[in-house]
Amino acid sequence: YKCITASLLPEHISVFGKLSNLCMTSAGLEGDPDLQFLLDGGELVKVRRGNWKKSRFFKLQEDCKTLWQESHKLIKRNQTCEFTLDDIDSVRMGRQSKGLNKHTDRSVEERCFSIIFKGRKKTLDLMAVNVTEAKQWVNGLDKIISNMHNLSPQQNSDWIFNCMRKADKNKDNKMNLKEVKHFLKQLNIEVADTYAAEIFKECDTSNSGTLEGSEIKLFYDMLTHREEIDVIYGNYAQTEGQMSTTDLLNFLLNEQREKASMEDAVKLIERYEQNKRMTKDGFLMYMHQEDGSILNPAHKPVYQDMHQPLNHYFISSSHNTYLMEDQLKGPSSTEAYIKALMKSCRCVELDCWDGANGEPVIYHGHTLTSKVLFRDVIKAIKEYAFKTSEYPVILSLENHCTIEQQKLMAHYLKSILGDALVTKPLGNTMPTHFPSPEELKGRFLVKGKQLNKLNAAVNNQSTVEEGSVSDEDEAAECKQNSTKAQTKKSTIKLAKELSDTVVYCKSVHFNGFEHSKESHAFYEMSSFKETKALNLAETSATAFIHHNMDKLSRIYPAGSRTDSSNYNPVPLWNVGCQIVALNFQTPHKEMHINQGRFLPNGFCGYILKPEFQRDMSSQFNPSTLLEGPWLNKKTFHVMVISAQQLPKLNKGKHDPIVDPLVKVEIYGVPADNASKETHYINNNGFNPMWNEKFTFDINVPELAMLRLLVEDHDAASANDFIGQYCLPLTSIQNGYRHVPLLTKRGAVICSAGLFVHLMLVDAK
Repeated sequence: YKCITASLLPEHISVFGKLSNLCMTSAGLEGDPDLQFLLDGGELVKVRRGNWKKSRFFKLQEDCKTLWQESHKLIKRNQTCEFTLDDIDSVRMGRQSKGLNKHTDRSVEERCFSIIFKGRKKTLDLMAVNVTEAKQWVNGLDKIISNMHNLSPQQNSDWIFNCMRKADKNKDNKMNLKEVKHFLKQLNIEVADTYAAEIFKECDTSNSGTLEGSEIKLFYDMLTHREEIDVIYGNYAQTEGQMSTTDLLNFLLNEQREKASMEDAVKLIERYEQNKRMTKDGFLMYMHQEDGSILNPAHKPVYQDMHQPLNHYFISSSHNTYLMEDQLKGPSSTEAYIKALMKSCRCVELDCWDGANGEPVIYHGHTLTSKVLFRDVIKAIKEYAFKTSEYPVILSLENHCTIEQQKLMAHYLKSILGDALVTKPLGNTMPTHFPSPEELKGRFLVKGKQLNKLNAAVNNQSTVEEGSVSDEDEAAECKQNSTKAQTKKSTIKLAKELSDTVVYCKSVHFNGFEHSKESHAFYEMSSFKETKALNLAETSATAFIHHNMDKLSRIYPAGSRTDSSNYNPVPLWNVGCQIVALNFQTPHKEMHINQGRFLPNGFCGYILKPEFQRDMSSQFNPSTLLEGPWLNKKTFHVMVISAQQLPKLNKGKHDPIVDPLVKVEIYGVPADNASKETHYINNNGFNPMWNEKFTFDINVPELAMLRLLVEDHDAASANDFIGQYCLPLTSIQNGYRHVPLLTKRGAVICSAGLFVHLMLVDAK
């Protein structure tokens, strides 16, 4: 809390006065010209439908977390128009949004930018006065948003001061008792009037009836006091009330169970302190940084072997990627592809149909979903495919187009993606296995139907210009569902030009594991509806695992999921399925688990499967768990200690203060699945404390996932979601750990978190 404490001193800054210095200092952007430009503000043109273009003044507020805009309508109503930077998903330079592309001219391309919001809030399309200012807006916002995500809860404490500023209704830089009560509500704390009066009286050392200056600092210190940290620190601070290098090493070895040395302890003290001992402030800072995080820092970058064949990895995959909402009438958009790719999705789906003016389009056929040009989707994929991961992207084509539009599709794939598109096998000979993600960095693979075997293409023996192939499994299912009787397998005409874009991912129909083993080459892959895949996983698990040791398998949601809901991906990962495609636009438990699965290894979209899912001699079956290398029995001890700064919920009822509880969930092989929960705490979302212990028996830790879910207890109906965090059990750090909390859509909730103690040990 050093920079914040210093900022509170009267000679530095007024608590309710300008917070910009605090913002710049805590964000590491002091003196940054782009940030100062945003604080000064400037004119921007808002672009909406039709000819609606109006100039508005925009300005970053002094809390460096809120963007204010001039609004004549709201000024008349004595209201302000502003939004928090926490709500921003990304800032895009240029005319990339649908609105800017439609309502502005190409000549202003470099003056335009869009603010994309999390959730369903409409995109804000803007145009700057000139190119320089457009870049300053985009660069400045990007810097602040990036820094906000990297700030520790201590550095994020300027949020508390912002709440203080809002509570100071009469702007006299003081707080009376009524304002203190309002402030506590801002912090998600419900306290009795007597307690509020008690804490107020204790801090009002001047007996003036208001808090100001050092009294506000005292009030702040009482609020942010962490009793649980005091206890932990006190147990190990054995050197004149502080932690020496030896004390810290004892803590790392005994509590955190780290393989630490004296040198490691010295480095930690140097990182968080200016002297040779660890103070309580430095210790708290350490606990909130990467060193004290639940996610093992060694697993945060790419740490796995990326030179294995492609089918040896779980691959983050999306179903009907173009859809923003449901499967029947929702909008299709390039934005959906951008969002999926920015979440490191490495397999996207393109449902292609004949469009007007000879241009192929993408949409969910035979429904009311809107259409987007195939060409525009490929352009968006080209631009955003490798921004968060450099590993290969698979384009899963579902082709319903006529020959002429197929040829145009092939032209767009080759002309837009260029050399990044794989159009022939790597090397000069006929391959016998997949290349690795490392070999395919920055490349695109097309999954689709093919007229010939791959060796014909390698030997230039393919002379057929077009031919008939069976329809895609998912497309055939849709057709079958829409007709009363299906006696004949549906076929489509396939153009050679489009066929030639398929190399390593040729779509074939599945007729059983034995048939596939005898008749299909490694590059011939099948798609399975979730119900069929789950049935095979249950009845023929070992055969399915062996199938996936040689080939790729894609799983997709049943057509009955018109609301874009998802199935549980874990049972399919348990049998080694690589491309387990989910509806990325639906932010529920299944997507949280998917995000957690791909969180480690640089969030690159590829996770190496356990060796027992890659070794042909393996007889692993997730249901029976016979003896084998997969059986590594552990006991997982979890203590849920406390939470900090949980967000208030907009529940449509008078009281937004939460009654939080925590659920601890394990997902893995059937024997490991479990869920336990704490009691709920009344009216405290600021610093609730549980101190509840749970124990879980783990049989196959390499396939186990941990999900921590925070909910608001509701006695009359289902609990409300507050936040969650999910990760593989093999990527956790033992000991006392802080856990960041994410929204339903996977964005970090700034300042909020859980404090837990974890211990994964060998079972006795």
